Amino acid sequence: MHEHEEEVYYHDHGDGHVHSHPVEPGHPHAHGHVHTQTKAVINRLSRAVGHLESVKRMVEDGRDCTEVLVQLAAVRSALSSTARVILKDHLEHCVGGGDSADLQALNEAIDKFMG
Repeated sequence: MHEHEEEVYYHDHGDGHVHSHPVEPGHPHAHGHVHTQTKAVINRLSRAVGHLESVKRMVEDGRDCTEVLVQLAAVRSALSSTARVILKDHLEHCVGGGDSADLQALNEAIDKFMG
């Protein structure tokens, strides 16, 4: 990032719109640490982006709606599983500090909840 560029983070308030805000010093999103799963997450996201691009081409080519919906469900599933990896990594590296049995129980609950 260049000196004059402002770092921003993006989030969804649940209203369907993504909002961006500058990262302020000390803000919780301003941390720059690397997690153990970063490479795996980047690979998963790259595959999801490629898959979504192919779904876009399906729509452009006029493919059957049911085929498009099946592929969109696959993209959504890939994103959910990526989110699960990020959440678990966050729990282990940012929240952590707790009993490893408690952490394992929480991870199992997340798996059950996110299916």
